[in-house]
Amino acid sequence: MEAQSRPGLRPMTPPFTPVLLLGLALGPVRPALLQPVFDALLRLVRRRHPDILERMEPFADRLVCIDPIDLPFALLLEPKPAEPSLTVRRFVDPDEVHATIRGPLETLIALAEGKVDGDALFFSRQLVIEGDTEVVVALRNAVDGAGIDLVADFASLFGPLARPAERAAAAALDLAGSLRSGVETVRQALIGPALQSAQSQGARLAELEAEVKALRKAARRGLA
Repeated sequence: MEAQSRPGLRPMTPPFTPVLLLGLALGPVRPALLQPVFDALLRLVRRRHPDILERMEPFADRLVCIDPIDLPFALLLEPKPAEPSLTVRRFVDPDEVHATIRGPLETLIALAEGKVDGDALFFSRQLVIEGDTEVVVALRNAVDGAGIDLVADFASLFGPLARPAERAAAAALDLAGSLRSGVETVRQALIGPALQSAQSQGARLAELEAEVKALRKAARRGLA
């Protein structure tokens, strides 16, 4: 199924995962209600990984769109070291940004944590980069050297309760992994028969085309 693209953004097909289901649930939510979450995330980055923004200083005036394709919003990053911003937007005009990074949320998070090869993701089309590649490379290099661990970073917000919070977050991620497996099983159950039918029909059409070609060839020989 082709994803419904947000205005101004090129469509990609999101994977059928729990994140996509979460995105459907967040569809009616106004971006302004989500903004405090990303304000807190940016404060966390500035406190625990200030070198990211410091390394982005040569690109302080470049706007970067970060587009998780399985969520109904995009993020607009302005990497000014002194006054950075990370704004939730329903609509992003390509003309107002210098670069766009687009992919599933899990892929973007894994990229931020340095767990995956960005080049491999790009060539396998799991990640799309548009616009000024120089600023994207600079951002990736800054993030790669930061040693981001989102679970540990968020757990640090709980102060003395950071360790229990980290264990709880790890358990939640394990649960999300189990849900992902269950969702994939459901997806296969729903579309598996349709795919098999389509493949059978395709094979039958190929056979019919071969038969028609053979009959036409025999007819031409008969008329000769």
